[in-house]
Amino acid sequence: MFKFILFAAALVTLHGSNADNVNRFTRQGNFNKYYVYTRENSRQFYELLDTQASIYASPIVLARDTVVIIHGHHASAFNSLNPTVKDALLVANDINIIVVDWSVYASQSYSNAVGAVPSIAMFLATLITNLVGNSRVALNRLHIVGFNLGAHVAGFTGRTLGGGVARITGLDPSKSQWGTNSRRLNASDASYVEVIHTDGNGWQANGLGTAIGHVDFFPNGGGNQPGCFLSNRCSHNRAWELFAASLIHDHLVANRCDTNLQLSMNTCRGYTLKMGNNKYIKLGSGIFRVNTKSTFPY
Repeated sequence: MFKFILFAAALVTLHGSNADNVNRFTRQGNFNKYYVYTRENSRQFYELLDTQASIYASPIVLARDTVVIIHGHHASAFNSLNPTVKDALLVANDINIIVVDWSVYASQSYSNAVGAVPSIAMFLATLITNLVGNSRVALNRLHIVGFNLGAHVAGFTGRTLGGGVARITGLDPSKSQWGTNSRRLNASDASYVEVIHTDGNGWQANGLGTAIGHVDFFPNGGGNQPGCFLSNRCSHNRAWELFAASLIHDHLVANRCDTNLQLSMNTCRGYTLKMGNNKYIKLGSGIFRVNTKSTFPY
């Protein structure tokens, strides 16, 4: 009963009571697909359905931490960040991984994809609720990672789950239509929200250049990444590339910045904090700068 009330309330809150909006919401989320990987099946995924039978048959184990990976616009479960980040996670950790595929809407126009974000998140949140209810996942051992629009899907998902998710990592969250959008990823969406900004400078930037998490990392100042030669797309993708490198090497150490001027002038001298990795608790807050190299592991 609780799950039904939560789901119905979210429908009204996010989209209003108009029947057409509810129908549109239902159609969008129904196209989600979920692929499970573990070290035992790191190459051959298990397609997870939101049914009790499928949940029980899945290789997901409660004793392990769980990471959910969400791609962005013009991507799928099989390109962009997913193969690289999934493999890096499994090298570093014996965990459950759920890769979310929302490519049916992510492949459409940017505006259509933005409009689908709440729906994608609501259906993902319902799946997670059922995994929790069937003793396969614990919210305090759950990490949601989203790139581009996927970062905002992660935010909506965490919000729907009452902010009880252990960690959300936003990898260069999309800027267009989210700059002043109160429904974008924010610090209240999980117990710990970390954001990595790599393409947030200039009018052509793909990512938000604004601090929105508990901790916001701005590698090389947050834009024009080394080796990208003024390519916004390259700098945007560098967010998940840096994150993947940090999972394996845990070597990207940032300094806290007292002001945005220090951030832009590369004069941050505050305490240090490691960027990325899969730790669920980090003792820090504010904005941080780390300087990286142009090639892996950066």
